[in-house]
Amino acid sequence: MKLPSVKDLNLVEKIVLFRADYDVPLGQDGRVVDATRIEDSIPTLKYLFSQRAKVIGLAHLGRPEGKVVKGLSLKPVAEKLSLFLDKEVRLSTEVLGEKTKRAIKELKPKEILLLENLRFDLGETRNDKGFAKKLASLGEAYINNAFAVSHRRHASIVSVPRYLPSAAGLDLIGEVETLTKILQKPNRPVVVILGGVKYSKIEAARKMIGWADSILVGGKLVIYNGFPKLVKKEKVSGELKRDGEDITEASIKAFEKIIRKAGTIIWSGPMGAFEKEEYNQGTRRIAQAVVKSRAYKVIGGGDTEAALTQFGLVDKIDYISSGGGAMLEFLAEGTLLGVEAIKKGRQGC
Repeated sequence: MKLPSVKDLNLVEKIVLFRADYDVPLGQDGRVVDATRIEDSIPTLKYLFSQRAKVIGLAHLGRPEGKVVKGLSLKPVAEKLSLFLDKEVRLSTEVLGEKTKRAIKELKPKEILLLENLRFDLGETRNDKGFAKKLASLGEAYINNAFAVSHRRHASIVSVPRYLPSAAGLDLIGEVETLTKILQKPNRPVVVILGGVKYSKIEAARKMIGWADSILVGGKLVIYNGFPKLVKKEKVSGELKRDGEDITEASIKAFEKIIRKAGTIIWSGPMGAFEKEEYNQGTRRIAQAVVKSRAYKVIGGGDTEAALTQFGLVDKIDYISSGGGAMLEFLAEGTLLGVEAIKKGRQGC
């Protein structure tokens, strides 16, 4: 898939809206615990600065549901980003408004202003066209580098590109290229492992039936009654222990047998409450089976990566996608809403 790249646009001294994925975990002290997603944005930002662009950062954190929540401010993100860039990252105290407009007017080439959490405004998650137009009016070009939320029908993802010359950031391009190769020419058999608690994965699994050779289901997804009816190929639905916090020994052994034969493994979601030692056996044993396999190993989603990190196995994974839901959606559909928005958006700058 060929995407319009940030390098295809003339961005010299332009005001660029940069949609980043800064939905990072915060500790009890309010500081960023894992800055991987912030760090992933640096190559694209450095390219924009090389073009003397004036950058307006767009991002969200958590689910404030249209309310200003102090604990979900992007202030700690701005502080961490400043350290990575070795330059000041100013944070607007609002998303839209006169203060933001004044701050943008003061921007100089190679400077960045990060707008406050987009989800403080309901217009973002409701994909409000008026909100999108106001956002777009702040800049002269739009770059999407937020793969993990590019499956969301949100204003900053699907509507802003309609009004501005648009392209993909370097990290988004890398994700799309890697997953496209896996989708088009996988080493077979393809084994998809699904866990966690997000039932939105069920629809992605439904669409992957014709592509995946085996679908292994653990975590709370096991209790979804409609799943057995979805799969005509090999599908092994694990069983939960009586307390519902982990899969059974029989399920683990059944999964291990299939994983050993895999050519490609796609994993999103833990098998149980792995954070607690008494409930981590399912996730730990499956993780060990995955890393021992000769298959090409791909994981996606914060919980899956956290589990493998906890077990000291994450460095044995071939590719870590920044988004679990977005990864599954891309493998199911071959594209994402945000990707299509860039392709259909205004071109030329």
